Amino acid sequence: MAVELTQDILHEAGIGNFFRPSQLEPLGIPYHRLRQLEADETVERIGWGLYRLAEAEPTERYSIASVCARVPNAIVCLVSALQVHEIGTHMPRQVWIAIPHKAKAPVLKGIGVRLVRFSAAALTYGVQETSFEDVPARITSPARTIVDCFRFQRLVGREAAVEALREAIDGRKVTTAGLMRTLEVLPSRRLSAIMEAGVL
Repeated sequence: MAVELTQDILHEAGIGNFFRPSQLEPLGIPYHRLRQLEADETVERIGWGLYRLAEAEPTERYSIASVCARVPNAIVCLVSALQVHEIGTHMPRQVWIAIPHKAKAPVLKGIGVRLVRFSAAALTYGVQETSFEDVPARITSPARTIVDCFRFQRLVGREAAVEALREAIDGRKVTTAGLMRTLEVLPSRRLSAIMEAGVL
């Protein structure tokens, strides 16, 4: 008798909504059975060696996890990073990611993505390893995210950038020293002027 795969079975095994074939083998579901489940549309393949249950209810981080699964070199940034770090009140309709300057832009169906380009130090400084729904991911740190909001103010908007700065400092998500260190590596005249003026 073929072993079925349900959300309850996955969760009881400590597996999230996204999974790899190797995680299913201990549950008695070999790779050929996984392919059958995919053919039956019980399971969807969403990236190289990465699957999800078709019936799985999306979580708050599902869209981010789905994008990171399909674009492994992506860095969650700007408005999406603010949301993850619980800074500000803006709820992004798209997943904001950064990719290397010369990388090919990903084509993702069914998910709204806002793409920006990073290069040199911007690809590594203040970028943290994390995971969403068990999908390995990278995200800009709170301080880096605030600095980026001013560096990309034309995309984010001045009001949103200033609100995020105030909330991050008031909520102790960032420190002035941390922001200044980030500005030394990734300068922003707009933010530097605000910090120097001490108008917060």
